Amino acid sequence: MFYTIKETRDALKSGKITSKELVEGSVKTFEADKNAAIPLNAFIEMYEDAVSKAEAADKEIADAKAAGSLDKLFEEKPLLGIPFANKDNINSKGHRLTCASKILEGYVAPYNATVIDRLEKAGAIALGRCNQDEFAMGSSTEYSSYGPTRNPINREYVSGGSSGGSAAAVAANQALFGLGTETGGSVRLPASYCGIYGLKPTYGVLSRWGVVAYGSSLDQVGILGHTPSDIAEPLSYMSGVDMYDDTSADLPDSAELKNLQPLSDGEMKALKIAIPKQFLKTEGADPDVIKTFEDTRKWFESKGAKIDEVDLPILDASIASYYVIALSEAASNLSRFDGIRYGNRVDNQKGYDELYVDTRSNGFGPEVKRRIVIGNYVLSEQFSGDTYKKGMTVRARIQKEVAAVFENYDLILCPTCPTAAFKIGSKVDSPLEMYLSDLYTTFVNLARIPSVNVPAGKTSGDGMPIGMQFAGKMFDEVKILRVAQNWENDHKECGINK
Repeated sequence: MFYTIKETRDALKSGKITSKELVEGSVKTFEADKNAAIPLNAFIEMYEDAVSKAEAADKEIADAKAAGSLDKLFEEKPLLGIPFANKDNINSKGHRLTCASKILEGYVAPYNATVIDRLEKAGAIALGRCNQDEFAMGSSTEYSSYGPTRNPINREYVSGGSSGGSAAAVAANQALFGLGTETGGSVRLPASYCGIYGLKPTYGVLSRWGVVAYGSSLDQVGILGHTPSDIAEPLSYMSGVDMYDDTSADLPDSAELKNLQPLSDGEMKALKIAIPKQFLKTEGADPDVIKTFEDTRKWFESKGAKIDEVDLPILDASIASYYVIALSEAASNLSRFDGIRYGNRVDNQKGYDELYVDTRSNGFGPEVKRRIVIGNYVLSEQFSGDTYKKGMTVRARIQKEVAAVFENYDLILCPTCPTAAFKIGSKVDSPLEMYLSDLYTTFVNLARIPSVNVPAGKTSGDGMPIGMQFAGKMFDEVKILRVAQNWENDHKECGINK
């Protein structure tokens, strides 16, 4: 049965369902999927303590009901008994964490990430860890040591990446909402491919403490859900300054997220929307994506919103700037995985240099190796000169010019991806083609602004989901999620569960 967070909470309070039934239902689905002819492979494993935590939540609910304090209990723990999916690069204390890589096989997290702590404080239950591209490097969840995650709409297709496992778990109703991470689109992209909502918040709104780093100046935890409200409520409990993360920041008006309301008709009419001319180019874009984009534009116009095309030539450099920065930071961040301190070790008794080389050669997959090599090349002044500095200069211009757009506009509207989901294996040997999946998403990470994917349509041939994104100025999560709620109210048929 399909439930939203609110519907599930009401069902838990009324006794219509128990938290244990919710968790056991997901576990049974997971076990059955492992033996399927074509497994979805969304979850890598279910946490062994998920059922016992659900039982404890059910006891709290029963005791509060008997004492007449049920409403008070849910005020203190608004997500009590509600299960969620966790990505395999977010620490959950006492549980395995591998980043879908052989190099971390068997590693057990010694502490909780801040986002996990805050969700558990609100009563939510982490179901298990979800598949991903190794170290979050990919756009399809095919670069995983556990094998690819498939799309729940059609299992011949990819789920998107790198948070493909979390997106597929939510889309397949194996979890009410899911946590992902993204550096250049890894939450919004799988949300688009799987036909659900996916939010990349403003950089710093969600703490990165306890999240394995890829590109530290770009990384951000994101949320996947069936509706904007299912993203907004967890965001309200997870956001805010964290003493362990100096880049963290408070989110203004976060209280509005707990009971998300759509914009009024008057507020919709007052919206000013910018469409970058650079995103109107049709080379490489699927005709169905172009048509869905035009339909989305017409919907805003029907609501009275003002739409202008704006010229942002610097966006043409966003992909290049992004990969220069992300791969350089990845090469630096992944240097810690050396077989000395933790993770798998290939000890050939020859010496430290050989141990280091053999461990990393055996532990990392081909895509991670490719990005480390490119990143180290970029960081080598004698080979690439000041490429990294130029990338950062372009990034500063993107951030400045995108911020200038928001001085006159409320939203930037564009597709989430040039295409819908593609068939498994069709691009895995073409890195450049795979990288271009991020054509419309990377500018958001470079500018550090929030953006939400909304399910907006389906392809005419195979019925695969197509997503559009609403991007707002920094710390404007409330507004873009309210607009997304307007969209949801008018387009429930676009979601896969509707």
